[in-house]
Amino acid sequence: MSASSITGRLRRLNKTQKLSAAGVSAVAAAALSLSLVPAQAETKTTPEPQALSAAPVVFAPAAPQAKVIQASIIEQSATAQNLVKAADAVKAKHAAAAKAKARAAAKAKAAAKSKAQAKAKARAAAKAKAQAVKRAPQAASRSVARTPVYADNLNGWITQALDIMKAHGIPGSYDGLHRNIMRESTGNPRAVNGWDVNAQNGTPSCGLLQVIQPTFNAYHVSGTSMNIYDPVANITAAANYAADRYGSIDNVNSAY
Repeated sequence: MSASSITGRLRRLNKTQKLSAAGVSAVAAAALSLSLVPAQAETKTTPEPQALSAAPVVFAPAAPQAKVIQASIIEQSATAQNLVKAADAVKAKHAAAAKAKARAAAKAKAAAKSKAQAKAKARAAAKAKAQAVKRAPQAASRSVARTPVYADNLNGWITQALDIMKAHGIPGSYDGLHRNIMRESTGNPRAVNGWDVNAQNGTPSCGLLQVIQPTFNAYHVSGTSMNIYDPVANITAAANYAADRYGSIDNVNSAY
């Protein structure tokens, strides 16, 4: 039953209660008037003398109709109270439903917001990844551009050796390297000394700076070839040995 129908019934019951109460009052008044008149009284045109003492007034019991109306009013009042309770229950039910609906709407809104944030985060990550992929070739290209290209000749070998020596903290200059190379091998990376004492001992001097194999192995610079005849590896190992023994290849002016 809806709240509006219950309210209508309450209004109708209030009107009926008012009419019933009026009826009860009228019936009670009629019963009272009848009880005041003696049952055997006759109508006379002339009044008769009355006794000095008045007869006691006897009230007749309430008419049966009044009792019925009173019971009906009580029943209708109970019905009205029940209807009020039912209306309150309907209101409470509607309020609870509205509250649940509001909670569900808030929850759905929060879920939608969280989902939108997750999508935005995923889009940002994808964009950042795409930009990183786009920048990678450019960075590689710049890195290649920064990597020096050395000529495959004495000048290029000395220049590359100097860059490696600088990275490893090995002292030496272009002039010091070039001067000692020209004295030891005249710039021939395959030069071998087969007559000195080292050769006689089975370890001939080899390469641009005429280094014996044990010395090359002991002073080899990481990142260079392990081949004693490799020009850059030979120069850096000899310069490393000269720095350890003489302070720098620049201080070497004869066989060392």
